[in-house]
This record gives sequence, C-alpha cells and structure tokens, in this order.
Amino acid sequence: MQNVAKSAFGEVNEKVREAGDILNIKPGVIDALTHCEREVVISIPLRKDSDIRVLSGYRVQHSSARGPRKGGIRFHQDVNLDEVRALASLMTWKTALIDVPFGGAKGGVAVDSTSLTNIEKEEVIRRWTRSLVHVLGHHRDIPAPDMGTDARTMAWLMDEFHRLEGFQPACVTGKPVELFGALGREEATGRGVAQITVATLEQYEVKVKGATVAIQGFGNVGRFAALACQEFGLKVVALSDVSGAIFDKNGIDIKSVFHHKFISEINDVDHIPVDSLLSLDVDVLIPAALGNAINDSNYNVIQADFIIEGANQPISLVADLELRAQGIVIVPDILANSGGVMGSYFEWTQNIQEYSWSLDKFRKELDQRMEKAFSHVFKASRKYNTDLRTAAFILSVGRVANAFEMRGVLV
Repeated sequence: MQNVAKSAFGEVNEKVREAGDILNIKPGVIDALTHCEREVVISIPLRKDSDIRVLSGYRVQHSSARGPRKGGIRFHQDVNLDEVRALASLMTWKTALIDVPFGGAKGGVAVDSTSLTNIEKEEVIRRWTRSLVHVLGHHRDIPAPDMGTDARTMAWLMDEFHRLEGFQPACVTGKPVELFGALGREEATGRGVAQITVATLEQYEVKVKGATVAIQGFGNVGRFAALACQEFGLKVVALSDVSGAIFDKNGIDIKSVFHHKFISEINDVDHIPVDSLLSLDVDVLIPAALGNAINDSNYNVIQADFIIEGANQPISLVADLELRAQGIVIVPDILANSGGVMGSYFEWTQNIQEYSWSLDKFRKELDQRMEKAFSHVFKASRKYNTDLRTAAFILSVGRVANAFEMRGVLV
C-alpha cells in the first residue's frame, strides 16, 4: 500500500492540515479541502505506425470554492494520478494566495512529449479535449500549458473546443498571441520568479544589483526567469538542463543564450557537471526543473542563501526541513511560480472583455501584484512566527476555507 504521507498529494495536504490547525479551522472543512471535487481518467488511443498505442490522460478538479478551476496540462512520461492531484491542489492554494478568482485543477497525459511528432501531439490534445469537453469551459475549468505542452498545443485545444462548443477563446489560456493570447503570458511564470527573487532580497536587505543566481532548468520558466533576473540587475552565473550545465563567475549574457534549445549547444562558455550546479556558492538558487530535484540525497551540498522555487514541489519535505534548519530562506512554489496563473488571469479577463492590453501594462500589473503577494506572505510569516511556506498556506487555506463556508456548502 502506498504511503500517502510520502506521496506528492500527501505532502501538499500535510501543509494544508498544518495551516488548518494554526487557524483553528473546523476539521470537516479541512477534510473537504484535502479531497478533490472531481477526478477524470481517460484512455487516449494514438495511431502509431500500423498499430494503436493507448495513453492514459487525466483531469483533476480540486476546488471551485473561489471560482472556476484553473490549471495546466502536461505531457510527460511520469505523469500519474497522484501527481496530478497534488498539482491541482497546489493550483487551489496558488490562486487563493495571489487573490485571483479561480480554483485549482490540473491535467496530464502520460507520454514523452519529445517522442511525438507534431501530428501525433495534435491528435493527443484533440482527443483529450473531446473526452473532457463536458467538464471544461471558461466558467468551469480553464487549461493552460505546462511541461511538454506550449502555446501551439493550446491553440489545438481551443480549436477542438470551438468545434464542439462554439467560439469561446477564454476556454484556455497560454494561447499564441495571434489566436487571442496575451502579450506577456509566455514569460509570466519566469518573470514572476525573478520579481519574487528581487522582493525577497530587498526584504532581507541583500543588494539586488550583482547578486549571484544559479538556475536549474532551462525550459520556459528557467529561461524567462534568467532573462528577467538579468533585466533586474542580478547576475546569473550558472544554468543547467538535462543536457548539461554552464558557469561564468562574471555572469552569463542571457540574451545571447536565450534561443538555444539545449544548454549543451551553447559554445564559448565553461561547461560543468550538471549535478554541480546545486552546490555552487551563490546568493540565490532557482530550481526550475522537475519536482523533488532537491531531496535527502543532495540537500547537504547546497550553499545558496536563498532558494526560490520555480518548479512545483522541487524540494522534498525532509530536505525543506533540513535546509531551513541551516538558515536557508526558501520561497515556496505556490508563491514563487504563481506568475503564470496571474498571467493566465490577465489573458482570461482580456478574452472575456474582448480588449487587449499592451505588454508594458501586462508587465506592470504582474510585477506589482507579485510584489504585493510576497509582502503579504512575509507579513504572515512574522505574525505567526513561521517559515514562508507555512505562511503562504496559512493565507491561502484561510481564504479558501472562508469561501467554502460562506457558499453554504455545509448547510
């Protein structure tokens, strides 16, 4: 039998229960908030050469207490129901924390996206959409891109949804700008990570200009976080992905490497072992790759003073406790990488209003609201004398529980 406490969903729920105890929330309410409202598992037949391969697809809707469910869809070979539950739950707490009118959801397909041709990828997302159209919609559940999916994938999803339900561009976010997407949405998660990094350093009275940063992961989040960090005056000295890692003590020119698909393709820089990035003596470490990247097998090599979680659940509970005991400040994922859902909210509202913002307006709104969210979490950490992760859950769980009870669901 699976040890729930060690599952991804179990780890999230531990923090929910801890926040509930601190806030003295009714046990029944917390029990409701540690369960998902709906879980859908589907099979997706995929034509492969002369045969059929059947993939497993998922959509988990965790909570609608504060609004329609919101959450990405990922294509990755390790996707499973427990992971999707955990990510759906995190979206509930993330949207509540940054105070946007959404609940939490998440979707996925267990497939290696790099093994799919464009035609196969389109077939998978269209079948996923057809199977789940009854639970989707701009006032029910709004998907977005995640690992292994992108703006083009969302365009296919929107097109399939339109074929079945009519024109509703707000049914999905993270779309191409040419197809009702929003200027700034693609960069929003990474830019939000960088903005939270700046806010954290300023709060702890560390000089932002010249502060050193190492970023694990060079996908959408890591790439745009690096670019924004450079824009804000920080010095990105190391980058890594599955293919390799690079280091430059004087700072990497992010603009010159931004369009490389893999780190290993970058020339005229010093390449270092991938695993060594975590052990670099830097001011800030940003894990922006997979979950559980920092765990009980490697936390002891970390020398950074601050960890800003760009990925979802990149630090195990054991590692989190040990690192905080060493005095390392950890900014949790539900705050640090919430720029993506903030950007999705901006896109969703623009689609509903049929009015587009400028890129400058998008960035200004994003930066201000991320800074405000960090300020609220920091104040809560001081009020309750706790770490930033617990403080973030105290704020978000309190807001969701309040909405849950006010809606009259206990009557």
